[in-house]
Amino acid sequence: MTDPVLPGIRAIEKEMVELRHQIHAHPELGFEEFATSDLVAECLSAWGYQVHRGLGGTGVVATLKNGNGDKRLGLRADMDALPIDEATGLPYASRHAGKMHACGHDGHTATLLAAAKYLAANRDFNGTLNLIFQPAEEGLAGAQKMLEDGLFDRFPCDAVFALHNMPGYPTGRFGFLPGAFMASSDSAIIKIKGCGGHGAMPHEAVDPVVVCASLTMALQSVVARNVPPLETAIVTVGAIVAGQAPNVIPDNAEMRLSIRSLNPAVRELLQQRITALAEAQAASFGAQAEVDYQRRYPVLVNTAAETELAKAVARDWLGEDGLIDNMTQLTGSEDFAYLLQQCPGCYLIVGNGDGKGGCMVHNPGYDFNDEILPLGATYWVKLTQQFLA
Repeated sequence: MTDPVLPGIRAIEKEMVELRHQIHAHPELGFEEFATSDLVAECLSAWGYQVHRGLGGTGVVATLKNGNGDKRLGLRADMDALPIDEATGLPYASRHAGKMHACGHDGHTATLLAAAKYLAANRDFNGTLNLIFQPAEEGLAGAQKMLEDGLFDRFPCDAVFALHNMPGYPTGRFGFLPGAFMASSDSAIIKIKGCGGHGAMPHEAVDPVVVCASLTMALQSVVARNVPPLETAIVTVGAIVAGQAPNVIPDNAEMRLSIRSLNPAVRELLQQRITALAEAQAASFGAQAEVDYQRRYPVLVNTAAETELAKAVARDWLGEDGLIDNMTQLTGSEDFAYLLQQCPGCYLIVGNGDGKGGCMVHNPGYDFNDEILPLGATYWVKLTQQFLA
């Protein structure tokens, strides 16, 4: 069987895997990726890229021009880790308590660096390549910060692409879907103001805990009875914070919600209904509700032409067996959505493995599958060659 990995990528595979392990052992949280961005910038400079730093704080953008082509391609990798204690027991496990590359951003960074090294050495493309190493994807909107700092003004792109590993799918298979691919992600902090009292005399109090309990159940009616049945919507009450003693009814309580959808119109509906329902439910108990509704990541929408191109690159390279069958929408969220609001492009996934013993991302036992690093790097090279033909 012919090796699908480019020989030049295979030749540097060990070096790039070791680099991935180095990043994994030294994870850094969002906007704190100082050592990681130093390492990335040092590598890219040594390979001949023009390196620009400071966008988004710790972001790195590297540019390589070749030939006389006027097309401009952007490839993005995220660099930040998560506030998780690692439990893998690996020899290259995190050396920093409370920090872990539990989403594979170490692998995404090393994969793009491998492609970068190959492309710098071979230069078999015609145009401008912009490599975007982004900070703070995990909930802090590093992509938005890079845009605010002039990412596409300073480094215009005709299209931009990013990939993410995904446990549960076969190792090395690529998944593509045009249109809405990943959900929006919003938060709501609902503060219930009641009237505290003795637990033995609840009739003399307004119990905010009871309001929270009722509202938790009522919120599910938004999805079940307000959102059209063929649309996707998620309302999760992730935390209820109230009181300390079993015999004391507290004055106040707080609910913390995660809200997701795959349609901007549904996103608007959710905000309206959650706010109205919280206020009405609280009032029905004689309490008050204050809703702090926080818009976070928008729906990630892949543009049709760029997604078809990205898929064709994988199909031409690996055949139909290299594709994930019947790729479906994902209810996770990604701040690459901000880049796609300003530039055509595609966010794709690569299978991290579906064997027993594997686990999903954001888990203390997760690890990026090194087998997909050379495959991902080869894909980036082939996409670059195709787009900047």
